[in-house]
Amino acid sequence: LIQSECKKVNDDLRMIVALVSDTGMRLSEAVGLALDDLRIKNEEIPYVIVQNHPWRRLKTKGSERKIPLVGASLWAAQSLQGSNSQFAFPRYVKEGNCYTNSASAALNKWLKPRVPMNCSMHSFRHSMRDRLRAVACPTEVIDQIGGWKSVNGIGVSYGRGYGLEQQKRWLAAVKLNAYDRP
Repeated sequence: LIQSECKKVNDDLRMIVALVSDTGMRLSEAVGLALDDLRIKNEEIPYVIVQNHPWRRLKTKGSERKIPLVGASLWAAQSLQGSNSQFAFPRYVKEGNCYTNSASAALNKWLKPRVPMNCSMHSFRHSMRDRLRAVACPTEVIDQIGGWKSVNGIGVSYGRGYGLEQQKRWLAAVKLNAYDRP
């Protein structure tokens, strides 16, 4: 329902909600995106690159990742194309700083009458983990999509991790799951 409302309102704030809701990104990761981080054109699988920027650092090294764009997150990324700014959300990146708290306050104010009590923008991150669990997604894939540190030992950090195709398969399964339906 929130994603539908985002598409109706169709402004930059709702595009932040849409990006976070179907990627599991932290709010600061979404707000601090460069427009070039949204890889849509000429890509077999559209994706977002979550990476450090001078105006916004990531929480951990493991937060660096690529996440396929599906559903509402793909809609938001496509809607942002054609901007004249280097930033995906220029109203929140000024003078070399990313103002996530301002975005959080505005978004939580908008969400408050639309979501259960005690839910906030951060709830989308938690619900992405639950949505992936609901389709029996392996924990390692969940951790990679969300940029969470895996507690399964050192072996999970070896290699390149799961590719965009494998991640997209799980995110697409989330979109088809009854968990997402009203």
